[in-house]
Amino acid sequence: MSSAIRRACRSRAALPILGGVAALLLSGCGGGDAETPSASTVPGPAASSPAPTPASAPAAAPAPASLPAVAPAPASSPAPSPAGTVAAAAAAATATAQSSSNACSAIRPFYWEIGDAGGALVSGSVASSGDPTLYAGSTRLSIASASKWFYSSYFVQRAGGVLSASDVKFLNFQSGYAARGFDCQPSQTVQQCVDQGSNGVYDAADDGAFSYSGAHMEKHAALNGLGAMNNAMLAAEIRSQVGTEIDLAYSAPQPAGGVVTSADDYAKLLRKVLRGDLKMHDALGAHPVCTNPRTCANAVNAPSPPGESWHYSIGHWVEDDPVVGDGAFSSPGAFGFYPWIDRTKTSYGVLSRSAVGGAIDSVYCGRLIRKAWTTATPQ
Repeated sequence: MSSAIRRACRSRAALPILGGVAALLLSGCGGGDAETPSASTVPGPAASSPAPTPASAPAAAPAPASLPAVAPAPASSPAPSPAGTVAAAAAAATATAQSSSNACSAIRPFYWEIGDAGGALVSGSVASSGDPTLYAGSTRLSIASASKWFYSSYFVQRAGGVLSASDVKFLNFQSGYAARGFDCQPSQTVQQCVDQGSNGVYDAADDGAFSYSGAHMEKHAALNGLGAMNNAMLAAEIRSQVGTEIDLAYSAPQPAGGVVTSADDYAKLLRKVLRGDLKMHDALGAHPVCTNPRTCANAVNAPSPPGESWHYSIGHWVEDDPVVGDGAFSSPGAFGFYPWIDRTKTSYGVLSRSAVGGAIDSVYCGRLIRKAWTTATPQ
């Protein structure tokens, strides 16, 4: 991460409310984003790293909490296209992604993909006249806060789908461990990151209130046996639960923001969720909490789009704003990487690119593509 970005991250404590554009620019800080958005300097895969055995969790664990409380989708949400219109839906999604007159034109270049449990159904690389970068499904890059879905899927799987009340508070960002300006160093272990500065400081005022920060997951990982893990060890441990066939690495030991991977490999995770191979399938939308400080008295800060009120679930967002939401589950990253699963859990999408502060613009484009797919109508 550049010194300029670090200064911006550390200045976040001076902002009274993190919403709108300010939250977009700083979401990579508290969200525990990777050190750099550059696709050319990312570490190689950690496939050969042995998966260590995590230490046991603290003995005094709260009673388990079930996962049925799912945020309802807005009644106006469009249903996915029936099988008979897949060709029309694919054409509409393609036209929307390639449009020069909608939100997608502003984020070129990028790669996008939509698929179902069986695989990709339509995809494309959209070029830019002003940027020679060409993103493909295989392009590896830092995905920033999109890492959160990996960690939550890992832990839900490891826990057999049964989370304690404490786990839920850590994973929906109400634990009280919500350090502002959260940051880690690439050479650290998870515990060393927790111990750095105020990263591991508990604030009773934040306990029970939604406060977006990578510190929640960092502390949770340390409490659950991952404290001694460095980048390679952490990647191996996550893969041990979500799938060893998924190629991912960490540029810093941050479960909430350090993952380096590709759209191809992220899609593998989403397909496994859709198939029910991962217990995250039943955790989608579970234990939702309101997040917008302007509309929710129980929220401190959130990087959702300006004027929108989303909920946050187990390491992922529920895009259920009452005006523009469609109920999709997602995990946008500060560098513009944007994965989602539709509200009916029948299709997934990935939008891949690398642009500092690019999260919300990717959301604006991605949900147009999603709507084009579900309605078979260009947007």
